[in-house]
Amino acid sequence: MDGFSAIRTRERTTAMLDVISPAPATPETVVAIHPGTPRPAAPALPEMLRERVERFRRERVQIAWGGKHIMLGSLPKPGDLVLQSNDYLAITRHPEIVRAQCVALEAEGNGMMMSGIFLQHAEDPMRRLEQELAAAMGAAEGMLCQSGYNANVGLVQSIADVRTPVYVDMLAHASLWEGVKSAGARAVAILHNDPEHLERQILRNGPGVILVDAVYSTTGALCPLADYADIAARHDCVLVVDESHSLGTHGSRGEGLVASLGLGDRVHFRTVSLAKTYCARAGFVACPAGFREYFASESLPAIFSSTLLPHELAGIAAAHRVIQAEGWRRNRLRQVTQRVRTALTALGYPIANGTEQIIGFEIGPERLTMHVRDVFEAHGVFGSIFCAPATAKNRSLLRLTLNAGMSDAEAERLVETLSAVRGEVELPDWSGARRQRRGEPAALENVA
Repeated sequence: MDGFSAIRTRERTTAMLDVISPAPATPETVVAIHPGTPRPAAPALPEMLRERVERFRRERVQIAWGGKHIMLGSLPKPGDLVLQSNDYLAITRHPEIVRAQCVALEAEGNGMMMSGIFLQHAEDPMRRLEQELAAAMGAAEGMLCQSGYNANVGLVQSIADVRTPVYVDMLAHASLWEGVKSAGARAVAILHNDPEHLERQILRNGPGVILVDAVYSTTGALCPLADYADIAARHDCVLVVDESHSLGTHGSRGEGLVASLGLGDRVHFRTVSLAKTYCARAGFVACPAGFREYFASESLPAIFSSTLLPHELAGIAAAHRVIQAEGWRRNRLRQVTQRVRTALTALGYPIANGTEQIIGFEIGPERLTMHVRDVFEAHGVFGSIFCAPATAKNRSLLRLTLNAGMSDAEAERLVETLSAVRGEVELPDWSGARRQRRGEPAALENVA
C-alpha cells in the first residue's frame, strides 16, 4: 500500500476511538448559580463604545456585507471539498498523534496550571521538546509559546524598542505588526518581496530588525530569503523569519525553508505557529544560544500566559515524529500544489504571485468576495474569506489551502469546478485580475 492510500484506509478508520473508549453520554441540565433568581441585565455600554459597535454594524454588516455577516457561508455537505484548514500534511486525525494525546491526558490530566517560565529545568518535558524541535530546525535553542501570535508579539517586543526601526514586509503576518506596536518601535513598511526597497529604507533609517514570512499566508509566495540574509548581514540588522507555513512542509524532513536553503547561520530568529502543519495550539521561536533565558524574562506573553498542557506537548512530539518520518506527505502536497496551480493559471485565475500550497484569490470588494464564496460553495468548494483588518481595505480575498490528503479525483474536481464557474464569479472584475493585466504586484497588507 502506498502512502496516499494509507490516508484513506488507516487514518479514517475508527481505530483511534478504541483509545478513548468514552462512557455513554447522559443528558445534563445547566443549572443557574442561584436557581430561581432572574438574570440581571448587563449595564448599558457607554456612548463612546456603543457608537463604535453601531458603526461596525451599520458600515460593515449592513452596507458593506448586505446585512449578513461576511463569515456566514453555507455548511459543507458530505463529499464537498473543504479547503479551509492549515493541516497541509493531512495529519490532524493521525492515530499515532491522537493516541499520544489520549495517553498523556489519562496519565497526567491537565498537568500544572502555571506560567511556562517556571519550567526551566532541562529535564522538564517541555524543555526536552523545545530542544528536539530546535535541533530539527538546526537552531541552538528554542522556546515553546502558547500560539504563533504570542511567539511573534513576544519576540518582537523583546528585541525592539522605541529607538529601533523595524522593517516589515507589507504582507507579513498581523502578529508581527502587532509586535512592533507592543515594542513601541517604528514600523517601516517594505514593498512585498522587494529586497532593493528594503535596502534603500535601511540606508535611510539605519540598522534595525527585518520581519518577513518564509511563505506568505494569503498568496503562497516564497520570500527571497537569501537576498534578505545578505542585506541583514551587510547592514548589521536582525533578521526574523516566520516559518508558520513552511515548517513541516519544506525540507527533506520538514525542517523548514530556512534550514533547507542552508541559511540557518544567517537568520537570527525563526518563529512558527504550530497550528498549521503540526496541528497544535502552540507557537515556537528558534533562536541563538543564550537567548532563551532572556526571552523568558522579557516576553510579556511568555511571562503572563499559562504553560502548554501535557497532552498538547505529547501531540506536538508525536506530530513531529510523523512529519519527519512520513516524507511521502510532503511529496504528495507538492504534486497536488503543482497540478492545481498549473491548471488554475491556465484558466486565467490571478494566482501568479504565489507558488506554494496556499492559493489566494484577491477579489477586492467584500460584497463581490462574498458572491464568489457563495458560488464556490454552491458547487461544493469551500474556502476562507480574508477581509479587513486581515487585508487592506477593499482588497479582500478568498483563500484555498491544499493538502496531502487530496486524491487525484478531488484535485481534478476542484479544477473542473473552478473552470465551470468562471462566468458566474465575475473574474475580470477582481482587483487581482485587473492588477495582473497591468503587471502590478499584490497590494495586500497586514495579513493574517
